[in-house]
Amino acid sequence: MSADALTPAEAARWAARSGLPLAPERHAAVAATAGHIHSVVSLLRELDFGDTPPSAAYRAGEEPDRAAV
Repeated sequence: MSADALTPAEAARWAARSGLPLAPERHAAVAATAGHIHSVVSLLRELDFGDTPPSAAYRAGEEPDRAAV
């Protein structure tokens, strides 16, 4: 995350707003996990899928076998 990383206190506040109160000893772990998820999602957003069709266009079992023995 950037300079505005989620603090343990903010993680607790957001969790409470969502109806998921956290025990005080979990605040730091939840903030760290949220930071990690944010960094992974940020990397995924940078991927260029180009002409990749949406998943709804894929039909399992209809592709030709290309395996070699």
